[in-house]
Amino acid sequence: MKTERRRQLSTAEERRESVLRTAIGAFAGKGYFGTTTTEVARAAGISQAYVYRLFPTKEALFTAVVEYCFHRVRAALEEGAARATGSTPEAVLDSMGDAYARLISDNDLLLVQLHAQAAAVSEPAVREAVRTGYARTVEYVRGASGAGEEDVQRFFAVGMLCHLLVSIDAEAVDAPWTRTLAKGITRY
Repeated sequence: MKTERRRQLSTAEERRESVLRTAIGAFAGKGYFGTTTTEVARAAGISQAYVYRLFPTKEALFTAVVEYCFHRVRAALEEGAARATGSTPEAVLDSMGDAYARLISDNDLLLVQLHAQAAAVSEPAVREAVRTGYARTVEYVRGASGAGEEDVQRFFAVGMLCHLLVSIDAEAVDAPWTRTLAKGITRY
């Protein structure tokens, strides 16, 4: 008896998700301006035409990647909030901060965030995606933690400092200035 193997085709939504995950790695290396859709297609193992079928423009692809990264950030923060050892704003923020530090140990996600912030300066659609992502994230952090404005601002300021420390590999430099900036910051 001969069994037929059927190739299981993925849905457009599954392929879209797969391309987004792959595109994070592609955009992490050279950013929005330096990465081509051809490179994304090659990394995803699909044709450039199929990338354009899923995302009509490079801008649409990159903004979808930015949104995808913000969804991953939100999921990490939710997990952190759920693991908090107490219900005080400080306990929840500390746990969410730890979850975020673990998430950005994936340098590709961190690099896409940095590239998105840089591209937001001159690309209106990217700017809007970054604004929207931060707006939703700030409101989530505020609501989940119950923290006041100053504490929420400090939470995001420390997150940006983490971006800087990771992006310049401050851990590799043993100097007073790096010790000052890294004091109290957990790195995974």
